Amino acid sequence: MCALHTLAFKVLYILNFAIEFYRKGKKAIRYNVPVGFGEEARPWEISSPFTLPKVIMGFEKLRRRRFMIRRKPIQLGSLDSHGATMSHEGLKTVRVDNRCDFSSYSDLCICVVTWNMNGQVTYEDLAELVGNNRKFDLLVVGLQEVPRKNISRLLQAALLDSHILLGKSIMQSIHLYVFGLKDSDLFTKEVKIDKSPVGGFGGLIRRKKGAVAIRLNYKGITMVFISCHLSAHAQNVEKRNSEFRNVSESLFSQKLNPYARPAQITVWLGDLNYRIQGIGNYPARDLIHNDLHRLLQEAERGQIFKGYSEGTLTFKPTYKYNIGSSNYDTSYKVRMPSWTDRILFKTQDTEEIHATLHSYEAMDDIHSSDHKPVKAHICLKLSKPS
Repeated sequence: MCALHTLAFKVLYILNFAIEFYRKGKKAIRYNVPVGFGEEARPWEISSPFTLPKVIMGFEKLRRRRFMIRRKPIQLGSLDSHGATMSHEGLKTVRVDNRCDFSSYSDLCICVVTWNMNGQVTYEDLAELVGNNRKFDLLVVGLQEVPRKNISRLLQAALLDSHILLGKSIMQSIHLYVFGLKDSDLFTKEVKIDKSPVGGFGGLIRRKKGAVAIRLNYKGITMVFISCHLSAHAQNVEKRNSEFRNVSESLFSQKLNPYARPAQITVWLGDLNYRIQGIGNYPARDLIHNDLHRLLQEAERGQIFKGYSEGTLTFKPTYKYNIGSSNYDTSYKVRMPSWTDRILFKTQDTEEIHATLHSYEAMDDIHSSDHKPVKAHICLKLSKPS
């Protein structure tokens, strides 16, 4: 029945295209299609010249949009009408404590940054990324779609002499770097790296998906940092969920080292590619400017990351922007704005170590990519032995 429905839709699409094609003076072919759940139809165009690949892509676009309308949205967590966090199984939303007394109350402060670079980089952007206020012990930088340049050297130059490189893990266009204060290598041991590829036809395509990780012991605290890039497109929810599970099981696998002590804190960052569901593109854009809390109620969390925490999303969706601006996508694809770039953390034993989130924000002043970087400030406090 599903195949028959798809065939009928394809025939109607081709007939409609043929009729429009032979109309004189037609520079673009327009279709009125819904772009979200319960939304009225909106125009979508195929512009000339009409090539076979463009027509085929147009059919696939319409087919996917019809598929999205039939799907039921997944919501595992949101804000209530008063902006308070709601409990749910899976990812836990935590409030941000803006007060941070660097190296006084906390035993360790970590600045975490994730950014999908879209294959572009400038030294000025990386300098903006690391910032001038460096009140942190460790700087963790996770990057996706990284260009073929020496990013490690550029980051080190941007940091000047305040921090040194403690470890890096690279898998094609997915990078992860950990920097520490000068002389912090004296307190660092057991630095290990791991990688978990997903797709990419065995590496034939450069920008394959997956994750890279760094495990280290710093001042007696065992930590794991994971930078990932999961599969794109709104309909691939189950694929992303499966990729997360596979990456989680493969990185620093307990099967290979059953006697390894679990990390006291794990930080997962990257382009998770989870998209907003349950609302149309244009209403979503209106809510970004008028009612961000209502839009957050429609944000898909995905059926993963159980036990992890994330700060409340008080910033605008970080994807997709017109490159060189802070305007959302105006190309013919008209991508849905979404919070694809995230930073999550989990402590192994809350009685042993306490993690506090002191900031969680997007960096709107960087314009060279279609993603905005996201930065978090996490401080750790070890419990005193009784």
